[in-house]
Amino acid sequence: MNKEKRIKELASEYSEEIMGLRETIHRHPEMGNKEYRTADLIESYLISLGIETERFLDTAVKGVLHGKSGGRTVALRADMDALPVDEATGAAFASEVPGVMHACGHDVHTAAALGAARILSEIKDDIDGNVVFLFQPDEEGRGGAERMITEGCMEGVDAIFGAHVSPDMPAGNIGVRYGKFYAASDMFTVVVTGRSSHGAVREKGIDALGAAAEMVTALLKLPRQITDDKCVLTIGRMNSGTAGNIMPGSAEFEGIIRTLGPQTRAAMEKSFRRTTHEIAERTGTEVSIDYIHSYPGVVNNEEMTALAEQAAITQFGRDRVCRIDEPIMTTEDFGCFMDEAPGAFYHIGAGCEKPLHSESFLPKEDVVIKLAEMHAAVVTVYLKKGD
Repeated sequence: MNKEKRIKELASEYSEEIMGLRETIHRHPEMGNKEYRTADLIESYLISLGIETERFLDTAVKGVLHGKSGGRTVALRADMDALPVDEATGAAFASEVPGVMHACGHDVHTAAALGAARILSEIKDDIDGNVVFLFQPDEEGRGGAERMITEGCMEGVDAIFGAHVSPDMPAGNIGVRYGKFYAASDMFTVVVTGRSSHGAVREKGIDALGAAAEMVTALLKLPRQITDDKCVLTIGRMNSGTAGNIMPGSAEFEGIIRTLGPQTRAAMEKSFRRTTHEIAERTGTEVSIDYIHSYPGVVNNEEMTALAEQAAITQFGRDRVCRIDEPIMTTEDFGCFMDEAPGAFYHIGAGCEKPLHSESFLPKEDVVIKLAEMHAAVVTVYLKKGD
């Protein structure tokens, strides 16, 4: 029996068990860096499969499945944390934690990776190489990926794969995207300092608010000037002044920048700083910029994406697999792992039209089975390729 058919049979055989894991995780959601119950469940389940485990960062879990000696090492990553949202799905397995729910599908991601571990543990004697399972805390917050990498979770890993549920696709369908997929995320706060004066004698002061307004106007034009790709610069807060007849001596504004690919990210930061300083110099103000790099975005490796696409077509049929035409301006810290090893991030249809982070977002129950099957198929194809 070929591996594709065996994986499908095992996914079916353990479907109730895998869906049960998803329901348990969904009932007991935990916020970032507090995923203690979830981590305990993961560790216990992996150990029951004979998979070596390691716990670090309090709630991060790494499992290693050893196949036949030799071969390469491939990793699967799943994020575990929930969101501060009151659930309104009406599901029989709805959150039992007030004000917290899995509104972004991380319950599916975690259970699917555990399901893949179950499937692969059954065929480990036919696997040439090793499989690393990475269960990551705090994707929704300050990002657990980078901290896991610092702890050495990617040592010896040759390639990595991961996935996210998508409300934009039919349940169980697979979507792949070549190249730039998720945006890099940066945040900024700019403080402009001038000199306050009575509004009737402007010449005695230096208008910080006027300079800040000029900066905002110029900065909002940068995306079109820098790249033909999608690029977003949003200024969401601006504070200045205490009264209508006083020219402010200080002003502050803050916002976000989303870019696709490292070149555009670097170009936007350079232009942001140059534009802001040029206006400050011309207006006689002083400027302080706090520019914070957050997630690096996701840029899929071409070879690994092709491998994932072919694995999906072989496993599910061509009509269940599509190519995603447009990149996404939301962000994901999976890209941190791909800075360490080539990989691909793919989507699986949730079969739910409600948006991510909605109190009503609830992927169909069997989506977790399809994703477990997909993960197992990708792993076996990658390791076979290394024969």
